[in-house]
Amino acid sequence: MCEGGGVERTPRLVCFDLDNTLIDRDGAFLRWARWWAESNGLGEAGVEWLVAHDNGGFRPRAELFELTQTRFGLAAPVDELVAAYDEEHPLFAWVEQSVLDGLADLRAAGWRIAVVTNGGTVQQTLKLEYTRVADVIDYACVSETVGVRKPDRRIFELAATHTGTTLTNGWMVGDHPSHDIAGGIAAGLHTIQIGNRHVPDAPTADHQFDSIAKAFPVILAG
Repeated sequence: MCEGGGVERTPRLVCFDLDNTLIDRDGAFLRWARWWAESNGLGEAGVEWLVAHDNGGFRPRAELFELTQTRFGLAAPVDELVAAYDEEHPLFAWVEQSVLDGLADLRAAGWRIAVVTNGGTVQQTLKLEYTRVADVIDYACVSETVGVRKPDRRIFELAATHTGTTLTNGWMVGDHPSHDIAGGIAAGLHTIQIGNRHVPDAPTADHQFDSIAKAFPVILAG
């Protein structure tokens, strides 16, 4: 019971993907690629090659830098290139103020917010800190840290546990149908897809918007 005799409601959960949902991951990669190619004397052709072989971040970093090492004759070991990338790439990420404001509005309305992201601990944590997204959420669930990846339902259960919520009447917002939307549906969450990424045989979200700014009012009204 809450003060005044009313029933205290359990806070509800909103899970957000990070890359290409809250932040423009591909834009940040392009910024990094331009800086890195210039630093290594690879020119614009090097930038184009990196973007073409990045596969939107889904190519494993060790594989990407092994290919890069071979293609451009780099002397640095692959593990050093990957480690440097994990600390460099986040510095090229940014977040729109409207996104931070939208997250703050959700929290002010009583929602608990978790970022649920597949990725490495170092890189994803630095992105959250550098963009200040970490300041306006309740918990960050990074797959490498917790040992579970989307679309596994367990990663959403961890987010609920760490935010003091349940999955009931919660939301999952993300750009990838097979990871974010399929995972959210498996966890019993309402779903919103950001962008128009298409994956054959992947489930359809409850809502689809071209901008995350359009998702906040829908969640607040839910």
